[in-house]
Amino acid sequence: MIGIVYCDINMFQPDIEAEIFFLSTEEGGRHVPVKSGYRPDHNFGAGMLNAAVHEYISCEFVAPGQTARANIGFANPGFKNGRFYPGFEFKIQEGGRLVGRGVITKIFNAALRAP
Repeated sequence: MIGIVYCDINMFQPDIEAEIFFLSTEEGGRHVPVKSGYRPDHNFGAGMLNAAVHEYISCEFVAPGQTARANIGFANPGFKNGRFYPGFEFKIQEGGRLVGRGVITKIFNAALRAP
């Protein structure tokens, strides 16, 4: 089938681990919780949004206003080569709407690590 990509969740390879804080609904965040497999946009300050999938660690759901650790796998990790370090801060968006913030805690993909 053209245009359809099938993904086996067992083949998920995280690029980074991050501490994620979701804005509350009152702060303009989401209205419903998210779960592993959530694919928001990530704004790393390079002028473009980057798609990635979240796999939450030690929890099934993350509600608006909550914080959780997540393994994050990028759709195109090569666009970020040499940019990241532990403590790097980024925004989590759904299109142009800010729904959360993140801080990188670990880097699994060595190509992404800043020199």
